[in-house]
Amino acid sequence: MTAPLPDPGGYSVLSSRIAYENPWTRVREDIIRRPDGKDGLYGVVERGQFAVICPLGRTKDGKPTLTLVNQYRYPVRERLWEFPMGMWETQPDAKPEDLAAGELKEETGLIAGRMLYVGPVYQGAGYSTQKGHIYLATELTQDVAEREQTEQDMLCTTLPLEKFEDMISNNEIICMVTLAAFGLIKAKKLI
Repeated sequence: MTAPLPDPGGYSVLSSRIAYENPWTRVREDIIRRPDGKDGLYGVVERGQFAVICPLGRTKDGKPTLTLVNQYRYPVRERLWEFPMGMWETQPDAKPEDLAAGELKEETGLIAGRMLYVGPVYQGAGYSTQKGHIYLATELTQDVAEREQTEQDMLCTTLPLEKFEDMISNNEIICMVTLAAFGLIKAKKLI
């Protein structure tokens, strides 16, 4: 039997099995050979792509505002302040820009006149394949939110940029994806 070819990092998959699967998540268990020749086990969480949206508005006097949602996150047993984000399990091949526009409207009721792609982000690359796409939404108009059943407890608020940054400093915003998205948007001088 021929040894499997290693991936670009030098790892070879000796065997692989699906340990768990539901409509949103699949957990794969790989028996691997590391670059040093030793065998090991790797658990990989497979999830579809997601979009995270930074809704940037303006007050009447032109000062920047951001819109956040707050929802209960069962795995960590806490309510978190976050940018709107999500994935479409029923449309895994949806274009990221369509996903971003859809999630923004669904969670906040906002419609963006302009949606700028900022860049990609991996959520937990040490254990998951899930890749996200960061968007900056501007030229916002308010419509009605169309939340899913699991989002009925979601709150939505728009606040000044200064208050948002204070919330980061005070550890009131601890969502890694929101922090990463804001960091990339700031680094690109888009806010």
